[in-house]
Amino acid sequence: MSSIGQNNSPQHRSWWAKSWPLALLLALQATWLRPKTHSLDYAVCSANSKIYTVDTDLPNVQCIVVHDTLIADTGDLEDVTVRWKERLRSENPGLFQSPWPFNYLLEPSLRVVAIHPDNIIVPGLSDAHAHLLHYGFKMHLNLEDCASADEVLSHLKVYVLSHPEILNDPTRWIEGMGWDQNKWPGAQYPHADDFDRESLLRGRRISLTRIDGHAAWVSNRVLQLIAPLPEDVDGGLIVRDEHGKPTGLFIDNAMSLIPSRPFSESRAMEFFNRTATDALAAGLTSVHDAMSTPEEINFYKKLSETQKLPLRLYLMGNVNSDDYWGNQIPRLFQHGVGGRLTVRSVKLFTDGALGSFGAALLEPYSDNPSTRGIMRMQPDTLAALVRAFSIDGWQVNIHCIGDRANHVVLDIYEDLLVNTSFSINELRPRIEHAQILTRDDLKRTGKLGVIPSVQPTHATSDMWYAEDRLGPERIQGAYAYQSLLDASPNRILPLGSDFPVEGINPLLGFYAAVSRLSVKGDSPHGSGGWYPSERLSRTEALKGMTLDAAYASFSEDTLGSLSIGKKADFVVLDRDIMTVPIEEILGAKVTATVIDGEAVYGNLY
Repeated sequence: MSSIGQNNSPQHRSWWAKSWPLALLLALQATWLRPKTHSLDYAVCSANSKIYTVDTDLPNVQCIVVHDTLIADTGDLEDVTVRWKERLRSENPGLFQSPWPFNYLLEPSLRVVAIHPDNIIVPGLSDAHAHLLHYGFKMHLNLEDCASADEVLSHLKVYVLSHPEILNDPTRWIEGMGWDQNKWPGAQYPHADDFDRESLLRGRRISLTRIDGHAAWVSNRVLQLIAPLPEDVDGGLIVRDEHGKPTGLFIDNAMSLIPSRPFSESRAMEFFNRTATDALAAGLTSVHDAMSTPEEINFYKKLSETQKLPLRLYLMGNVNSDDYWGNQIPRLFQHGVGGRLTVRSVKLFTDGALGSFGAALLEPYSDNPSTRGIMRMQPDTLAALVRAFSIDGWQVNIHCIGDRANHVVLDIYEDLLVNTSFSINELRPRIEHAQILTRDDLKRTGKLGVIPSVQPTHATSDMWYAEDRLGPERIQGAYAYQSLLDASPNRILPLGSDFPVEGINPLLGFYAAVSRLSVKGDSPHGSGGWYPSERLSRTEALKGMTLDAAYASFSEDTLGSLSIGKKADFVVLDRDIMTVPIEEILGAKVTATVIDGEAVYGNLY
């Protein structure tokens, strides 16, 4: 008895014997003709058109089409699908020429990924000023949450007890980062003697870097090791008590007196892996590293040549020297596997930080009239370096916090632009931080076309003491982000975090820029924000951490917006940070981070 529906008649067997070669041929034809792009191209779509492109021609779209590593199209799903098929026809002329009905069977379909209706897509986020390896270093012994010197000691005790190799060897160095005396009762600097109050720490080699990276607090054992100390340090300060005895505090250039571990590639890899993991989870696809030594650049170069870097890196080379050192670092453009490493800029320093009284001011500090801060490099020396680097084709990025530092650097840039044949677009000189400027220099920054690279979280971290330190008049030109943007002829204002000085999550900067509030929702001026006239709009803030950051790194043609032909770097967020109430912005989570069209964190499904 035959099975139901089975036909074993001689006639049927004869038909199948004659027809199976044709069926096989058609099946093979389907395989041969199906374009390779069918399995690689995809469209990611938002039913609510919540894809924020940062492209003025099409600021919001329903879909973006990814082909290989690039954005091939943007628009409504119906339109991009039609154009996608037209492109396939032109690239594969025989694709739709099979006889009916096989032409329908063979016709490819565009793979569509639909994000959740509550989700949005933004271009890959960029941090225009950060410190990659310092972040990894800080996270292994993070002192940021310590509210007093005693809490630091408690933290160190736990750390030593949990690391037997340090516990059993008092010659091992204990290094950490993140303390901030401005958060402590009395806001006084700590002392080397503080460590001796804890028996487990007494006699150990301890060096702790302040949160801003511009001061270090060391133990008495370290002071013994580096004695005798010079009376003065050019561009730095050894803090001393009333008897002239060092207290264990070293500011800016004086920090170079403290021994440091030799560079280690294994340690660098440990720190970099931690940074990259946290950065991708936060939606960062590109980072401008604001101080890369030759050893660090060589580390990244070798790493990029053996594997694809997990995110795009734009490095600012740095050598601690008053003599020209451009020949000590390599020039790299989209280098390595996937072309994710670029080195075409240098980082110079003028002053220190406001929190450690190192920012160079035109007039004395309001809360410490004995000082006007520290110029880490003299103007003539700095001017010679800027000119030499510019002539040699390097972009120059200069750390400036105080109004004196900014004024000096603007003088240097103005002289360079007026008296040479350089164009501003060719040089794209940057001021890193542009934190405190006179009103005239705010305008001059824009008039010259100098790029101010700012960090909005610095405003909301410093706002609790900045006005006491600067006074009611100078504060008007401090953290003046909207004023800097309005002055810019191209409205360019790249945003960063300066992590690990601030948190690595770029939404912290976005929130600070648009609210001028602490993460708790308050400010010295109340819930309306600290000097709210200097807030950025959400559109301006998003552009600052995408397209403006790309412009500041000469990559606006390939990065920074979801535009046809640019790299397929984008981030999926679980809520619309462009429209939700301000207090909900920091609740947003990254569901996917995509670089070159591939999800490197989370997934698109």
